[in-house]
Amino acid sequence: MLKEILAISGQSGLWKLVSQTKNGIIVENLDSKKRIPAYHTSKVSALEDIAIYTEDKEVPLKDVFKKIYEIENKEEVVMKKDASNDDVKKYFVTILPDYDKDRVYVSDMKKVFVWYNILLKQNLMNFENEVSSEVAETPKTVDAEVATEENNEKPVVAKKPKKTAAPKKAE
Repeated sequence: MLKEILAISGQSGLWKLVSQTKNGIIVENLDSKKRIPAYHTSKVSALEDIAIYTEDKEVPLKDVFKKIYEIENKEEVVMKKDASNDDVKKYFVTILPDYDKDRVYVSDMKKVFVWYNILLKQNLMNFENEVSSEVAETPKTVDAEVATEENNEKPVVAKKPKKTAAPKKAE
């Protein structure tokens, strides 16, 4: 869901990867549908790669969105523009009680809420039809050996040999 949705430093909103170019990528704003180039010098992050620090680990952004989705009953986060930092923190604690208070800033929290609302508005919050990560990560190859209850072995994926070019003759 989130691997092609991008956050670009210096650009507001969220962006969808459209194409790759010689000097960067072409992205499309999820709200306005405006397309722009993002060059190699831009700091581009896929939402799938972003996580929120907690006291003992990092929680993927997808899990944070899922928790908001449950708390808000599939609705948008309503946050007043003039909400105090304390109000934002109080709400964020309901989502992620053990977030790292030294490394997660109020601006990060607000950005999570804005991104959540954008994704919800674009119907990209589809947790009901989600395939479990265990199934999604299962390799799909014809050459895979399947574990059986009899042999109690873990599945092994047989790799096809790579084709190599014949060595060039010295002239």
